[in-house]
Amino acid sequence: MAARSVPAFLLCGYYGENNLGDDALLTVLLRELPSPSRHLVTAHDADALAELAPDAEAVDRRSLRSVLLSIGRVDAVVFGGGSLLQDSTSFRSLIYYLLIIAMARLRGRPVLLWGQGLGPLQRLLSRRLVRLVLPFCRSASWRDQASMDRASRWAPRMPMQLAPDPVWGLPRQPWSGGLSIVVCWRPSPLLGLRGWSLLLNALSRLAEDLDAPVRWLAFHRHQDGELLDWLTDQGVVPPGLRSRSTTVIPSSLDTVFASVRKARLVIPMRLHALILARLAHCPMAALSYDPKVEAAAAMAGIPCSSLDALPAEPTLLKQWREAMDSPADSDQIERIRAAAAHHCSHLRRYLPQR
Repeated sequence: MAARSVPAFLLCGYYGENNLGDDALLTVLLRELPSPSRHLVTAHDADALAELAPDAEAVDRRSLRSVLLSIGRVDAVVFGGGSLLQDSTSFRSLIYYLLIIAMARLRGRPVLLWGQGLGPLQRLLSRRLVRLVLPFCRSASWRDQASMDRASRWAPRMPMQLAPDPVWGLPRQPWSGGLSIVVCWRPSPLLGLRGWSLLLNALSRLAEDLDAPVRWLAFHRHQDGELLDWLTDQGVVPPGLRSRSTTVIPSSLDTVFASVRKARLVIPMRLHALILARLAHCPMAALSYDPKVEAAAAMAGIPCSSLDALPAEPTLLKQWREAMDSPADSDQIERIRAAAAHHCSHLRRYLPQR
């Protein structure tokens, strides 16, 4: 490899896709890499990446050829948070990431999995391929016990670490309280119109009782940003709630913190919405579409209802009212942050040294 003055790393993930959760993961990862170092980052939207990481070089994530060629220009490849080795998005997506691991192996570049989940892997072929390729990686840190357990069976010699999601590593923010209710909701196949109607009627009653505005914080611009309008078109949004509601599409993590730190109550569905709001000490009651959301809520002491078994409206309202205006315990947040830091210490231990 040609000599370079600083190490270079290829960071792979769903960056530049208008998803603030992935942006938060990249923010944490960039802070923890050796300094100085060069960063090549897979991204669909180079302009969006430039706002988040102005010194990084964008590699077109949707061009496998460009990504594979970039491996020869770096010292290591880092899979940066989320669940990249899964086939629920598509089998093609899984093959994409397995090819990156295989090419890095051929080029003699180590692959490090950072803050990952493993799966879901719905196809037998997917499980066989991941079991074959996973041992090619130099190290891994996992964000949930199930992923750690499966990886330990498939790659028993690979150094591994288990820790809470890396986004817990962002700095804590002050909560000032206020008047608004903030919901971070997303479309979900677990919710038909009946389920949405239950949630929206409960939300409408709470907002009316408090005379509170409702902010719909869209973590994913395209998926979440149109949700309120779609629900309105379906006729399930009570008129009083519609008149109190505003969709907010945050452009940065700072915008998220500015929105939630003034809330009387935050009701998230998305994992990283839950984490960021808790880092701001917000009063919260979560809704879970995925076991990882339930696990994070339990760890942080947040009441949580599963979308596939929603309680009756009076029970839901009682839960939300009890959570309202009760900020998080700073010591508890700090303990979670300290545990999440193990992702970064594990990564630094196994990155190539110059």
